[in-house]
Amino acid sequence: MNFELDPELVDLQARVRRFVDDELLPLEREMGPRETLTPELRDRFRARTKELGLWMHDIPKEFGGLGMGLLARAIILAEIGRQITVPWRDQSIFGPLVGPILYQLDDAQKERYLYPVLRGERLGCFAQTEPSAGSDPASMMTTAVRDGDDYVINGHKWFIGWADIADFIQLVAVTDPEKRARGGISVFLVDMDTPGVRHVRKIDTISRTKPSELIFENVRVPVDRLVGLPGQGFRLAQEWITEGRVRHAARSMGVISRCLDLAAKRALERVTFGRPLADRQAIQWMIVDMYQHLHQLRLMTYEVAWKSDRGIDVRNESYMCKYFGDESAFEAADRCMQIYGALGLTSDLPIELFWREQRANMITEGSTEVLKTTLARHILREYS
Repeated sequence: MNFELDPELVDLQARVRRFVDDELLPLEREMGPRETLTPELRDRFRARTKELGLWMHDIPKEFGGLGMGLLARAIILAEIGRQITVPWRDQSIFGPLVGPILYQLDDAQKERYLYPVLRGERLGCFAQTEPSAGSDPASMMTTAVRDGDDYVINGHKWFIGWADIADFIQLVAVTDPEKRARGGISVFLVDMDTPGVRHVRKIDTISRTKPSELIFENVRVPVDRLVGLPGQGFRLAQEWITEGRVRHAARSMGVISRCLDLAAKRALERVTFGRPLADRQAIQWMIVDMYQHLHQLRLMTYEVAWKSDRGIDVRNESYMCKYFGDESAFEAADRCMQIYGALGLTSDLPIELFWREQRANMITEGSTEVLKTTLARHILREYS
């Protein structure tokens, strides 16, 4: 076994780390709780990522990108995760936001949706979550019924990121109520200005993210807006979400790393009752837990990403990475906040924002309890 990163990945990590340390960390307090970057900062950071050879790193080479694998992308996101200047769900400083589903479109669909996104002319969003179907997407109620040359869509989606500014929706809907997750769920491309699509509101949350609520009332979309074949939607959506869980884990690596840096610095500098906090066993154990969890998470995340890059099914490992990472990062932020005391509660430091966002991440893209239950089912099947 070789636990060393290849030289090109070590170089990549160093480039991104310098970018974060020199250009993003100094702006944290100036940014405040903004949900997205200002246009001026976005343009500035985009120019820098192009200079650093990071532009469109996640776009396949056949579409003009660098085609980096999931391991390289995880390394980038782990470094970006150490700061709060760039909101973690807004990675547009590296290029257009393209969901993996768009690469699987047919030629005509690519002309209408994928290529305009790559050129920066259009933006899409992904709509799966519903009031009655969050971590259990198979129970969704949004339906798409074939009617001649159209599908008629009715339903209710919420917690949809970017929907307030998106030009189109990658919509997951039930096309066969009997089959559902076993071949009865499909994905459709729906233009936001289609009659019957209604943006209800942006939802305030504990974190900076303000997702949207959408209503679909007798929305007619042509048959040629179906992605792939009828019934392939659940597989397409889950492939995207599997990769998203690895992104969660990578971001959590960054959060733990930053909290460890902050906690150790505070413990060494802060003196109470004549002794530094670093002499207190209670503080030492908090720091040791952060250090250990970071080590564990790094090994898990690198392995999952490495396997994924080789075409190996990593669903089970992605469950573990996601919930272990999110929970460990939340604990790190919580312990770091405790070490800083009242100062940790303020926006003078990034700790309180890490705390809020990591608490939210323990629910989004698969809650801890659902992921453990699903993983348990897979494990027990191996022993049956």
